[in-house]
Amino acid sequence: MRIITQQTLGGPDVLTVVDAPAPRALPTEVLVRVKAIGLNPLEARLRAGEFPLLGRPPFILGWDVSGVVEQAHTWRFRPGDEVFGMPLFPRAANAYAEVVAAPALHLVRKPASLSHVEAAALPVAGLTAWQGLVDLARVTEGDRVLVHGGGGGVGHVAIQLAKALGAHVITTASGSKRAFVEGFGADEVIDYTAADFAEVVRDVDVVLDTIGGDTAERSLGVLRPGGHLVTAVADEDAQLIAKFEAAGMRFSGIAVDPDPVALRGLVDLVDQGKLRVHVQETVPFERVADAHRLLEGGHLRGKVVLTV
Repeated sequence: MRIITQQTLGGPDVLTVVDAPAPRALPTEVLVRVKAIGLNPLEARLRAGEFPLLGRPPFILGWDVSGVVEQAHTWRFRPGDEVFGMPLFPRAANAYAEVVAAPALHLVRKPASLSHVEAAALPVAGLTAWQGLVDLARVTEGDRVLVHGGGGGVGHVAIQLAKALGAHVITTASGSKRAFVEGFGADEVIDYTAADFAEVVRDVDVVLDTIGGDTAERSLGVLRPGGHLVTAVADEDAQLIAKFEAAGMRFSGIAVDPDPVALRGLVDLVDQGKLRVHVQETVPFERVADAHRLLEGGHLRGKVVLTV
């Protein structure tokens, strides 16, 4: 089989396609013939060495996969089943490969309503949004929810999830993405290139931060008393946590983890027509460096997916 690996840290061109032995599935695991691989901005940062989650190279990036079971050492699936998921995160899942071994519990059946490309784009983004809005913030009907970065991978899923929960959804996005995020149900759009959200938004129950930088701190003033900020990018900032607690606000960080119950919840929303995942571009497996350049360029609408 082919894998994508790297021997050094660096730019997109350190990613190389090589031949390797197929992995072996352990008891309770399945061997999946991969059809599509969802890419996430985290992977570009790991490739470049911004933090050592996977240690030193060589390593294989990737977590979002969709494919067909080839071997099943579990009662949960049989060969031929179409599955998708985010196995093993944050440990290495070695998903940039033609064949992946994964715990059966970290995968769910792919519904007919999702193509392999769409399914591969959903797990990391969808689970981040679900764990932030459903599990941590417990968004309910009538809540006012601010989603930062509504045009991105997590953001466009989070808008739809919050709407499905009955919330009034405000999002920040560039003016060029206004129609895009409104198409996913955003009730209000703040063009961050023309206005400061901290000056124009008030009385928010929940803020979901996928941007980082000073966004979380600047969101403090838009929350109602007792409001809740959930961040996917600043979960270990002790000073920031203290500021929120001192102001009587709640602060939660998401360390997204595999969750088949939440994945099935996302599938239910897809089947109900309440959720769709947008793939900006599909890129062939051997052009992974080009795909990473798209990740690094920012301003993506939804996700980038490798096809195998």
